[in-house]
Amino acid sequence: MSSFRPELTPEVFNDRSAGHLPGLVGLRILTMSPQVVESRLEVRRELMAPNGFLHAATVIALADTSCGYGCVALLPQGASGFTTLELKANFFGTTREGAIACRATPVHLGRTTQVWDALVTVEGSDKRIALFRCTQMVLWPK
Repeated sequence: MSSFRPELTPEVFNDRSAGHLPGLVGLRILTMSPQVVESRLEVRRELMAPNGFLHAATVIALADTSCGYGCVALLPQGASGFTTLELKANFFGTTREGAIACRATPVHLGRTTQVWDALVTVEGSDKRIALFRCTQMVLWPK
């Protein structure tokens, strides 16, 4: 059974992100609880596609990292980690300025898999950018 690790605070994950993709894109974890992971990132030129719109990979980085960090915080006792088995995103819109926000929630917390949903919006509004779902395989020591 999964149990929440309260020592894994937003600050811990933000520090872990430094020097890795989440840190490079400027992703910040804001809230970490057993029910939700909330995060954000500032939209900037380097995160845009050449056509001037927010790059899909930027949105995926925000959603996938949020779900992944949630998975780590809710791994079953004794598990050694996780890896992503599948991810899917539906895109509804974009933004060219401001920030995007993500709200990731667990759908299934099993012994061998976890399923997470994430909604990415324009920060401070209800404007949907994408709906994301991923399946994580829980890894166990050999």
